[in-house]
Amino acid sequence: MTIIKLYLSILLLGFSLAATAQTDCTWTADNGNGTYTNPLFHDEFSDPDLIRVGDDYYLTGTTMHAMPGLPVLHSRDLVNWELLTYAAPRLDKGPAFRLEDGQDIYGQGFWAPCLRYDNGTFYIFSNVNGQGTQVFTATDPAGPWKQQQMRADLHDLTVLFDDDGKKYAVWGYNEVKMVQLTDDLLDVVPGTERVIVPAGSGAGEGSHIYKIDGKYIITNTNYEPMCYQVCLRADAPYGPYEVNVISAESNMGVGQRARVFDTRNGPPYNVVRYDENYVGCIPMHQGGIVQTQTGEWWGWSMLDYNSVGRVTGLSPVTWQDGWPYFGLPGNLTRTPRSWVKPNTGFTSEPSAPFVRDDAFNGPELGEVWQWNHAPVEEKWSLDERPGYLRLHSLPAESFWRARNSLTQRGIGPESVANAKLELGGLHSGDVAGLALLNLPYAWIGVLQEADGRRLRYFNEQTGATHDASIAGDRIWLRAHANFDTDTAVLSYSLDGKIFTDLGAPVHMPYQLRTFQGVRYALFNYSTSGGEGGYADFDDFTVDERRCKGLTRPIPHGKNIRLTSLADSSVLASWRNFLRPFAADSRPASDSSSLFRVLERGPGRIALQSVTTGRYVTVHNNGGLAEVRLETGESGDASTFQWEDMLQDDLMLMSLTNHRYLFADPGQGSLCSADARDAWPDRKGGACFRWALVD
Repeated sequence: MTIIKLYLSILLLGFSLAATAQTDCTWTADNGNGTYTNPLFHDEFSDPDLIRVGDDYYLTGTTMHAMPGLPVLHSRDLVNWELLTYAAPRLDKGPAFRLEDGQDIYGQGFWAPCLRYDNGTFYIFSNVNGQGTQVFTATDPAGPWKQQQMRADLHDLTVLFDDDGKKYAVWGYNEVKMVQLTDDLLDVVPGTERVIVPAGSGAGEGSHIYKIDGKYIITNTNYEPMCYQVCLRADAPYGPYEVNVISAESNMGVGQRARVFDTRNGPPYNVVRYDENYVGCIPMHQGGIVQTQTGEWWGWSMLDYNSVGRVTGLSPVTWQDGWPYFGLPGNLTRTPRSWVKPNTGFTSEPSAPFVRDDAFNGPELGEVWQWNHAPVEEKWSLDERPGYLRLHSLPAESFWRARNSLTQRGIGPESVANAKLELGGLHSGDVAGLALLNLPYAWIGVLQEADGRRLRYFNEQTGATHDASIAGDRIWLRAHANFDTDTAVLSYSLDGKIFTDLGAPVHMPYQLRTFQGVRYALFNYSTSGGEGGYADFDDFTVDERRCKGLTRPIPHGKNIRLTSLADSSVLASWRNFLRPFAADSRPASDSSSLFRVLERGPGRIALQSVTTGRYVTVHNNGGLAEVRLETGESGDASTFQWEDMLQDDLMLMSLTNHRYLFADPGQGSLCSADARDAWPDRKGGACFRWALVD
């Protein structure tokens, strides 16, 4: 990263700190106006799999080494989800699963689960590295779930219960394989394994198999040279299969910023940084499809959303020529950031699956928490001091090896984790605090020494430490993470009100050691070589700075001015066309650049020129000079979907062709409505900043 980019990153973070008020809400995809905004969860939910059973939808995903694992979520509308349970309360198959003897399962554990339902039983199939494929079963999705181990090892598998009673599993990357399973689902039928798609055919991994109208449909993702999603289609289980791209380049206006691929040599680790328009594995991939009770088809898939981790998006599906394309007619393979909620026949109130704050007053930890590896149960407590989480310190050489670290996923676009720490139980050699669990990691905490205490900031990547003196037995710690810049600031307070930054901003890459995003972690470990004392944590809170898909309400009935993020040109009415003008020109500042926003349905608007009273209307295919100002409205041709891009900008999708209003940067030509998507830097000509004008 250049010095200028580093400065701008820090400047943006500082602006966010100063200009944005804290809120008491958490990210909710439901906009409350009949629309939703991607992602469904603005925190990590990777390798999702989803099914419908009657009127209910269920969802699970990868949890790897975090425990409990394999969450089971429920929804009635595909947008608002509640957590029912975790199918695997604990995964403990030896010392590595407990961070013992210098071993670990970072980046291993439960991968890419397959969720299925058949004849009254729910199934979750998931491979565990080195431990074979696990099968979980339950008659009630809320549990209890029974775990069994298959006598086969099928990585990233998907399972089909065919209507003739046979059961198949599909797995593999590049070369895709299929095998028939035994009736008890614990083994494969000898002699039934075959390659159904040979290497080099365009298939990838992370398959999801369905039988739809007699056809065998497999959605499948490829990650080289960038992520995209394909569909495999055949008339028989073993093929032959055709391969077709069904989702590509949907990046939600976000580019891949920085990654750590190899963590064997470090710290410092080799952080690979990319140009701002490089998409890499951001685009939607690794997902499947589902049909609602009303006949609609929807898809879901994940995006590698930089340091917040892999997030899940929801896509309308358009069937064309027998292929289930993600996207809308006229703009297939592209998913809108915001769209009308699915019609499932049910209406749900906007909600989120997790409560992130925890005062540790209950008999159990909040459901949002997961342990980093299997915990030592007798070394943590909510009972020893009611109202506090007590972590007893166990020996470790560093935070990375600290057992009983309690974590929850960082949440974007921006969030601030706060924890109060009571220090009276620390013993010499104990280190307790609040961390950003990542590789590289960083933390702020207290070191108890024989002659007193020190507050310390530690950044693994740079090796930097910064100390501050403290007095008393209580301190407040804070981690402010901006996932739009992948930058965090660590700070502390002696009174819970005034916070002081400690150390330099932390740069947070996405890394392929754990395949997870950044997590907030509470920890306490001993550097003395033996067990130490205890740390008491209280009042953990997460304040989110932009927790709504609509960062500002749509300004119905008000006048706005639209400015291009690409070149700062301003859209204005000109001879009944829509045209961008230089920001210092007269049309850019007079009433010809003002448009009244008129409500036209769920998240939809019409734009009426203040000077002429005419309506912005898209003709034909929305090409150059085909965005006109007409005397009357023309239905979809005069209607746009308002898509908030979460950084004080928006895109306007024409309902005529499901493409976006576009002003060619630096050209000064007439506007069109044929942009397919946003560029990652949002300077491609389809993203605009809007301002209210009296």
